[in-house]
Amino acid sequence: MYNGKNISLPCLGGVNKMNSKQWVKGEFRLGDWSLQSGQVLQDARLVYLQRGEPNAPKDNIVLLPTYYGGAMAGNLPLTVGDSPLADNRWCLIIPAMLGAGESTSPSNAVAAQQGARFPAIHLADQVRAQQDFLHASFGNYRLALVAGWSLGGMQSLQWGCLFPERVQRIAAWCATARCYPNNLLFLLGLKAALQADPHSRNGAKPIEGLRAFARVYASRAYSPLFFRDQEFLKLGFQSIDDLLQYWEEDHLAMNHHDLLAVLEMWAAADVSANAVYEGEYARALGAITAPTLLMPSVTDQYFLTEEAELDAHLIGDATVEVLRSQWGHCAGGPGRESSSMAQVMAGLTHLLDSL
Repeated sequence: MYNGKNISLPCLGGVNKMNSKQWVKGEFRLGDWSLQSGQVLQDARLVYLQRGEPNAPKDNIVLLPTYYGGAMAGNLPLTVGDSPLADNRWCLIIPAMLGAGESTSPSNAVAAQQGARFPAIHLADQVRAQQDFLHASFGNYRLALVAGWSLGGMQSLQWGCLFPERVQRIAAWCATARCYPNNLLFLLGLKAALQADPHSRNGAKPIEGLRAFARVYASRAYSPLFFRDQEFLKLGFQSIDDLLQYWEEDHLAMNHHDLLAVLEMWAAADVSANAVYEGEYARALGAITAPTLLMPSVTDQYFLTEEAELDAHLIGDATVEVLRSQWGHCAGGPGRESSSMAQVMAGLTHLLDSL
């Protein structure tokens, strides 16, 4: 089941002297794996990064699910520098989402399921795949923390619902436990921009569709204040056009089928949309027993602060700490905006010290 090898990864944000362990890239073979939809994902593989090993009680594992459009390496800034996760005591695991390009996805699936033939993936499928991997690898484990930004946060909350006995703490920033209507409208706009390019349906790479997708995405990923006050200068861009060009180039390197597969999962995301809770949202969130930290961004244009607060009221032990940033949704992006990252790290430190 395990096919690990050492991986050379970039130093992001500086390396804490406490942490000299190498990251290892591994692959867990799920095989022909049944999805929530009833379809079977053929020869499914879950790719992951791991640093460190479980302790004897197997309760020091920290899981960091990935975010939309982000590779596993995108979470590395959460594990270095002044982060509490830079401490050697943690066994850190970053699992790549199914559908997103590293684990089994439209771009690398068996021939019969490539591209538009890839089966629908749901939020619960992601978490069940991760649980199968962890159980096969470590047996009777407990997660010290499951945490993430955006879709990583949605997966973290789904963990708390589906496997409460496995989770000791949860942190989710710029995330909610379901895709609320305003968020859904944003995603439908992204999808329409991409699919307006006829090449999105005939097998060719939809260059203009990906450019449009990137521009729509960038306009909502940050806040109006970010653009008005030229916060993009802090990222090294000299103009809005420079920023948009970067987003275009970034998305032109992606597979549009991968983007659409995970977008559809995000659009349907709801921690109660599974056979365990059958759409009973309050019951699903009420099943979370772990102390939970929700950190919405006050300027996020699709994961709204008010909706994170609604979710918190349904969780038994939840705290809301608002990121007061002009960077919108990107305030929570690992390693992006220093003041928000400092707040996230402080929140993680307090949470990890709480039990």
